[in-house]
Amino acid sequence: MSDYDLIVIGAGPGGYVAAIRAAQLGLKTACVEKWIDESSKPVYGGTCLNVGCIPSKALLDSSHKFAEAGHGFDVHGIKLEKLSIDVPTMIARKTKVVKQLTSGIAGLFKANGVTGISGKGRLLKDRKVEVTAADGSKQVLSANNVILAAGSVPIEIPPTPLNGETIVDSTGALEFQSVPKRLGVIGAGVIGLELGSVWSRLGSKVVVLEAAEGFLPVVDQQIAKDALKILSKQGLEIRLGSKVTGSKVKAGKAPEVTVQFTDKEGSKEETFDKLIVCVGRKPYTVDLLSDDCGVQKDERGFVKVDVHCATAVAGVYAIGDLVRGPMLAHKASEEGVVVADIIAGHKASLNYDLIPSVIYTHPEIAAVGKTEEQLKAAGIEYKTGVFPFAASGRALAANDSDGMVKILADAKTDRVLGCHIIGPSAADLVQSMVIAMEFSTSAEDIAMMVFAHPALSEAVHEAALAVNGHAIHITNRKKK
Repeated sequence: MSDYDLIVIGAGPGGYVAAIRAAQLGLKTACVEKWIDESSKPVYGGTCLNVGCIPSKALLDSSHKFAEAGHGFDVHGIKLEKLSIDVPTMIARKTKVVKQLTSGIAGLFKANGVTGISGKGRLLKDRKVEVTAADGSKQVLSANNVILAAGSVPIEIPPTPLNGETIVDSTGALEFQSVPKRLGVIGAGVIGLELGSVWSRLGSKVVVLEAAEGFLPVVDQQIAKDALKILSKQGLEIRLGSKVTGSKVKAGKAPEVTVQFTDKEGSKEETFDKLIVCVGRKPYTVDLLSDDCGVQKDERGFVKVDVHCATAVAGVYAIGDLVRGPMLAHKASEEGVVVADIIAGHKASLNYDLIPSVIYTHPEIAAVGKTEEQLKAAGIEYKTGVFPFAASGRALAANDSDGMVKILADAKTDRVLGCHIIGPSAADLVQSMVIAMEFSTSAEDIAMMVFAHPALSEAVHEAALAVNGHAIHITNRKKK
């Protein structure tokens, strides 16, 4: 007889959600997590809660308030003098938020009957899990089912080896105790832009080095072009086509790092007080799988699974950053729910075509569905509706009117195929479109709905109206 109906390896947003859902469905469930705090107590939440989504958003919010106080209050008639930032206090607040949320998961485990096991989990043959505790002791548990949810780690690159002081990854960038005068960021992706924004708002001269020639290539390019213009205006110096080739670290009382890179003009170098390496993440599979466990990985290191996250081994599943698809916390969570439901004998599936994505710069960048470039490549005829926040009464009243809402719909059926937003509260606004698209809503359906006034969501309404040339608060473009 097995020790558990289900053992989950990893307590990140995929793992802990899967464990709680499974326990709610009556399965005897354990969740193995290797993170511990300074008192050797288990820390749940994985990368997202501890060194990812939550702490970065805490710093983004703090830095945005500082930037608003320094540059955005005058227009409201609010005058401030001698504005300053206490970075250690900001970092301490971030840490407090993280601890509140991670300790909350421990309470949820207890309330739902999930057994938390502290240690590093490793899948063995026949659905056995070896758990190695912090003191090196080992135990082997058996389960009818296993979910692998070990997450991912930042990718390191040879030209800029991390040293924890001048050259850090995204985790290290969350712990700066002062504002670097000169900050380099390698990678103009989600993480690079968010962390670059944090420290730029606080006074750093930020240079972002991106090897690709295009900016945010997976984002709808009308939105990406607007984002580049806005972020550059905010002070981020984004250098596209800049490939890093090496680095030199100068130690001492004023340590710094000189980065060598090449662009279309040739070889160059730039010196920074701090350098953040944000070139992506990779699945964390170190010592996760025994050689004879039967689980396979692809050439990029992702665990191979089918559409229901099942591996080739009966009863063994993998979710989140370990498997194909976008590395997003909400994608991992929903995969965890789906797999728990399947294990419990229920029918469940996840619509991968409608997973929203968000970049939490300011303004936020959010999207769901197809981009205009994808529709063109697929040969799908479509209609476009765009509404700028500059024409939104609520956005203007808030002095936050950069950006737009863009809706793409099928030219024949009017069914909404994609929604792309750059602007205030984009992450929240796009969620309404996720719901709409899940039910195959047409642009006309949205246009016929009543939206509260004055609200930012009116921009979504007007964009839907614009799809068919019926926008009220902008001049409609002539339809072909």
